[in-house]
Amino acid sequence: MSDSMSICTSSSSGSSSSSTAKAWIVHGLAAGAAVAVAIGAHAYMYLLRPTKFRSRVVGIIPARMASSRFHGKPLIQILGKPMIQRTWERTKLATTLDHVVVATDDEKIAECCRGFGADVIMTAESCRNGTERCNEALQKLQNKYDVVVNIQGDEPLVEPEIIDGIVKALQEAPDAVFSTAVTSLKSEDAFDTNRVKCVMDNRGYAIYFSRGLIPHNKSGKANPQFPYLLHLGIQSYDTKFLKIYPELPPTPLQLEEDLEQLKVLENGYRMKVIKVEHDAHGVDTPEDVEKIENYMRERNLS
Repeated sequence: MSDSMSICTSSSSGSSSSSTAKAWIVHGLAAGAAVAVAIGAHAYMYLLRPTKFRSRVVGIIPARMASSRFHGKPLIQILGKPMIQRTWERTKLATTLDHVVVATDDEKIAECCRGFGADVIMTAESCRNGTERCNEALQKLQNKYDVVVNIQGDEPLVEPEIIDGIVKALQEAPDAVFSTAVTSLKSEDAFDTNRVKCVMDNRGYAIYFSRGLIPHNKSGKANPQFPYLLHLGIQSYDTKFLKIYPELPPTPLQLEEDLEQLKVLENGYRMKVIKVEHDAHGVDTPEDVEKIENYMRERNLS
């Protein structure tokens, strides 16, 4: 009798619990719907997104000898250190990066980098640009990553805060597959085709990049009152997008401007842009070496 009562009691309790659970589910759905209406479905989905979205991050520094404008520049000395070493040392200071590697097709660069302690991934000479080199290096890494940061090897004074900034921008923009940084364009660089300009929309997404001055007014002269933007040579990608990037055919604007980020925009993908304060230029020509060394001396940067 006691067993029977025990069974009946258990069954009754389970039925009650089930009813209560259903009631809470209905209540939860109703509450969720109310929240979605109140703050917008997009924002609601953002709140439900996993907190560790795109959390595993690797920094890759692509480097090659055969630059058309400056052969051998990764190994050029900047105040007593190879430029690639200065870039690597600055990159290592970024707090968002779980790992940093140099990706190169040249054994001299690889030997130099191993000499100062960098991890090196050898890549094919056939890589057409830094993005494709990053993709090949990513495939050869043992660990899996959600975000790749492409740090140009000719940026010896890259700021770790900028690296962290573009990583966080991509983590906070699920509709973007790419992020990068811009700074204020100096007037003397307005018509320098080595200085890439950028325009973006009111939400911080890239509209276009150009070697010419953009926007370009009717007078054909730079407007000293307009806040032109200079693109900095650093960008991050969602690794899922990076894997398909090499399969996308070259696009007309990309080929005309010789800017790989235009292939991203021409194929309809979104790119998040952050604006930062940054004075130093990358090294594009032999003349830039003296400029950056003078910059470093003036600021006691060793």
